[in-house]
Amino acid sequence: MKISVVTTLYYSQSFIDEFYARILKSVLAITADYEIVFVNDGSPDDSLRKVLALQSQDPYITIVDLSRNFGHHKAMMAGLHYAEGDYIFLIDSDLEEAPELLNVFCKELISSSDIDVVFGIQEKRKGGFFERMSGRVFYYIFSILASIEYQQNSLTARLMTKRYVENIKKFNEKELDIWGVFVLTGFNQRGIHVTKGSKGSSTYTLRKKIKHAVDSITSLSSRPLYLIFVFGFFIICLSFLEVAYIVYRKLHLEIDIEGWASIIASIWLVGGIIIFILGVIGIYLSKIFSEIKNRPLTVIKEIYKKQQ
Repeated sequence: MKISVVTTLYYSQSFIDEFYARILKSVLAITADYEIVFVNDGSPDDSLRKVLALQSQDPYITIVDLSRNFGHHKAMMAGLHYAEGDYIFLIDSDLEEAPELLNVFCKELISSSDIDVVFGIQEKRKGGFFERMSGRVFYYIFSILASIEYQQNSLTARLMTKRYVENIKKFNEKELDIWGVFVLTGFNQRGIHVTKGSKGSSTYTLRKKIKHAVDSITSLSSRPLYLIFVFGFFIICLSFLEVAYIVYRKLHLEIDIEGWASIIASIWLVGGIIIFILGVIGIYLSKIFSEIKNRPLTVIKEIYKKQQ
């Protein structure tokens, strides 16, 4: 049984040594047949140099060096393409997720013949009040707009069978939400509640989180387009009722209709609705534009792999 560990690097230099020591100990407790795939996602610090130093001591380390920063999701997908093990353990290298989860997940996966994925779920979402509340709001909105079951507070850390990962690699979309792909791939999956640590500062700024939320919803669901249709139909019905009421007051009650303020307000309302609708449609058109160009998901500058 061979285990592949896949992790990404971005401002990770301060975590690499401890991560490697702990993940190696966890892997060797299960099997001596392993590989560790580090994906350098254009990290501007000394992460690449540090893993190259580790590779000089451990020939079972593979380093995928991307030409620039492509983002966490695309870097993880690149790493999965180079994983050759019978079981693939995906985890972040920042130690917020304990490397020892491999042993817990492996015991759970092997004991259940009908399970292909074991993944971690945060018992309690980390961060301050704003981070926790924004997370709840995201999952609530996503559950309304998305057409898939998106597991709330799921972690990167997950142990997967080879056949599951092979099917993940068949997804070729450029606007990638890898958590959505995990769900769309199917198979029997089991979540385990675990404790997630905190490294303090995060490279996920508020702007990145909002962008991720918009990208996730529009990449995985066409429901917003249908909601626009329903919303537009509702506005049309209200408009007809308003016109009918105005005609009734004028013809039957003989009341003159005046008020430039109401006209201006109506214009602003309709204009805002039109702009909003065009904005949503524009997001979908931008994704179509990105897909039809068929650009590569990532660009690999070099592969560092020793003969084993």
